[in-house]
Amino acid sequence: MKIILFSRKGIALRAEDIEKIFSAIENYGFDYAINREFAESVALLTSRTIAAEHIYDESVGSQPDDAVMVCYGGDGTLLEGVHRLDGADIPVVGINGGHLGFMALAPRQDIDVVFEGIARGGLRLEQREMLCVEGLSDSPLYALNEVAVQRLGATMISIDAEIDGNSVSTYNGDGVIISTPTGSTAYSLSAGGPILAPSCHSFLLTPLAPHNLTMRPIVMPDSSVVSLRIATRNNEASVSVDNRTFKVANNAVLTIRKAERCVRLAVPHNKSFFDSLRNKMMWGVDVR
Repeated sequence: MKIILFSRKGIALRAEDIEKIFSAIENYGFDYAINREFAESVALLTSRTIAAEHIYDESVGSQPDDAVMVCYGGDGTLLEGVHRLDGADIPVVGINGGHLGFMALAPRQDIDVVFEGIARGGLRLEQREMLCVEGLSDSPLYALNEVAVQRLGATMISIDAEIDGNSVSTYNGDGVIISTPTGSTAYSLSAGGPILAPSCHSFLLTPLAPHNLTMRPIVMPDSSVVSLRIATRNNEASVSVDNRTFKVANNAVLTIRKAERCVRLAVPHNKSFFDSLRNKMMWGVDVR
């Protein structure tokens, strides 16, 4: 079995956590690969030196069928790790070294538990849908959380939205977000969007600071095809696809639909999505 390790710069890595990870890899006899940025941090924080044959860069490349990716950080780290897979059907486990994580669910004190579960084949996996967006590059781009179109500068933008060829509205304001159920607890939530359980076969369209206050988020079937035509006075707008940002010109058109690829995300056996919501959002906690 092979472990694909991923972390990124800017994460508050701890030497004791790194030692736990590598000790578990050695104890269970796993092969491993590690991204270059993480390997450099390992060398700085510990006495370990990573051999060149274990290091990968922008893509994990071809891996054995029993490979598992372990991301150490927060949800942003896990998103970047998923993109390094480049569509490979490899399960992803998130060890939360950050704060408010809805995907990186395993706490850092459970590192040993995570690797024990991998070794005995006991991971509980949930299939998470992704978005496919066309119109930003020569090839489609993919998002696990969301595609967000936003203004650049102080003036608003206008976005003509269609769903399955039917005109929905022109959104005048800061922009719009198209979100998966997984991404419903991310940017869309902070913009007033509803929370969707990960098993919902739906997408969200959430307006960002709309000038028309009657505008509300829309939940649509995941079979929908969304078209967004962008009009901006600055001749440019910003489009984020998860944690990657692009600039698009005035009158650009984006097409967003359900991707053929998905992510298999590991979740703890003893914790449901609603447990995570209740704990991380402090529901029911009396703060008086």
